[in-house]
Amino acid sequence: MVIDQAIVDRAGRILISRNTVLDAYHIMSLIKMGIPGVYIREGEEDEEPDDQNPGDIVIAPAVQKEIDKRTVQDRSKVNLSESVKARVAEGIQYLYNDTVSEGFTSTTRSITDDLMKAISDNDAIAVDISTLKISDEYTFKHSVDVATMAMIVGKKHGLNKQEVYELGISGLLHDVGKSKIPNEVLNKAGKLTDEEFSMMKQHSLFGYQILKEKEDLSNSIKLGVLQHHEKMNSKGYPMGVPSEKINLFARIISVADIYDALVTERPYKKPFSPRDAVEMIMSLTEELDIDVMKSFLESVILYPVGTDVELSTGERARVIENNSKYVLRPKVIGLKSGKTYDLSQIENASIIIL
Repeated sequence: MVIDQAIVDRAGRILISRNTVLDAYHIMSLIKMGIPGVYIREGEEDEEPDDQNPGDIVIAPAVQKEIDKRTVQDRSKVNLSESVKARVAEGIQYLYNDTVSEGFTSTTRSITDDLMKAISDNDAIAVDISTLKISDEYTFKHSVDVATMAMIVGKKHGLNKQEVYELGISGLLHDVGKSKIPNEVLNKAGKLTDEEFSMMKQHSLFGYQILKEKEDLSNSIKLGVLQHHEKMNSKGYPMGVPSEKINLFARIISVADIYDALVTERPYKKPFSPRDAVEMIMSLTEELDIDVMKSFLESVILYPVGTDVELSTGERARVIENNSKYVLRPKVIGLKSGKTYDLSQIENASIIIL
């Protein structure tokens, strides 16, 4: 079957180009994305449709064969079912709306259980950072995205199962202090005044104050919430503590928090592309823990296998293998030339994905 439409993600990236010959991997991916059906071209496979766009590429059988032969599936990724997403979104809303509820901790643990199960069921060691969206409401989506990323990064960083679990709780609750910030400040479309910004910078302290009396939450969970905006160069907030005083949970949550904030659209800013966000994370060597940053970069999948990308040479190519050491430089095959480019190798150093 030859697909007669392009499949794009929310960021506008082409995942499957129009006129691609669908294989089992494509179909499985479409099902996972929740796409119930696609348009298939009728007639002979090599027939040129009248309305074909100049950018569309028909993949020659020989090239498709090479793609199939060389494709290496991505590392196991976190997969949250729609029912889990709905349950998690509802739970997070409950937590942020009633921080003094008797069921606060049990609800937090229930949500973390769902995330932990999703990681364990798939033996997940990576996260596809384009598919984490939980809901349209920023605070809830952001909290779960950060918790999920933090748990995967923590696992990569060598934390044991209980530590990963507690890190997930801290990630879920890292912004709970924002429940104490007035909505007109929290969602202000324009630039914050100095007074408003000072208030916003108190949210991590407010979060710690909410949690400090909850004896069934560990000190690491509370410090993760308190310190997730502290920096390794002592220029963070709310206290500007030196690097040796920053809890490991906070160091991990900080990286996930910054990444997710960069790629999320807000009333006062447009989203950065995942690529640009990763490059910005890589530039923050004075602010972030370098070892944690390394674990983050080795845990994320920026270009899932099967994604079609545009190279700086002008050629369109398909990702056939990712390299956890070089998240920006996967192995690809040109859709017209059939040539394989390992972008992590020195001979292809000048070629980048646009």
